[in-house]
Amino acid sequence: MTDKRLQDQLDLVGALEEPLRRDLFLYVSGQGSPVSRDQAAKALHISRSLAAFHLDKLAEAGLLATTFQRLSGRQGPGAGRPSKLYQRSARPIDLTLPPRRYQLAGEILSQALAGDYNRERLIQGAHTRGRQMGEEARTRSHTLKGAMGLLRQSGFEPEREKAGRIVFKNCPFDALAQASREVVCGMNLALVQGMIEGLGVEDASVDLEPGPGRCCVVLRPKDAA
Repeated sequence: MTDKRLQDQLDLVGALEEPLRRDLFLYVSGQGSPVSRDQAAKALHISRSLAAFHLDKLAEAGLLATTFQRLSGRQGPGAGRPSKLYQRSARPIDLTLPPRRYQLAGEILSQALAGDYNRERLIQGAHTRGRQMGEEARTRSHTLKGAMGLLRQSGFEPEREKAGRIVFKNCPFDALAQASREVVCGMNLALVQGMIEGLGVEDASVDLEPGPGRCCVVLRPKDAA
């Protein structure tokens, strides 16, 4: 980690030092869609002006991204001004002291596997690990809801679409995927398949359906097929 990168990461962490600001960041991050100042204020039981102040500070720090949208759905004269909406930005927070270069090691390993060197062993290992994770969580739940919980804990951020399909808003290995997408997507697919099998979930299938801004794997309940 260069000095500049270290300073950038320290700045991000520093922006979350204030407890209320940190709570707002966690609230926005946990929502499936962008939130307004009013929604954030109501959720944290604070005034709208206080919520706006801290949300804008998080946006200035690069931790939140902003858009503008008319929440009423009305258009034209009299529709009112668009509301400012906030959602977590794509900027990662990754700070370890002393610096560790796990990402670099992962990139080297994924590039080595890109030529099919031990690719089958990687896929099998990911599937086995996912199955172990599913079996460990099976005592708590073997339903699709339980799978959503395990996937959320694993960093995939699952979200059910209106049509029923469950997409993963985050790839826990995104930095590695940039270096070798085919390898990492195959590993993700095997990992999630193992989780679902280990949990004993029988009413859903796991498919590889790449899409912009999210993980390449999706979970499809049988009633949504």
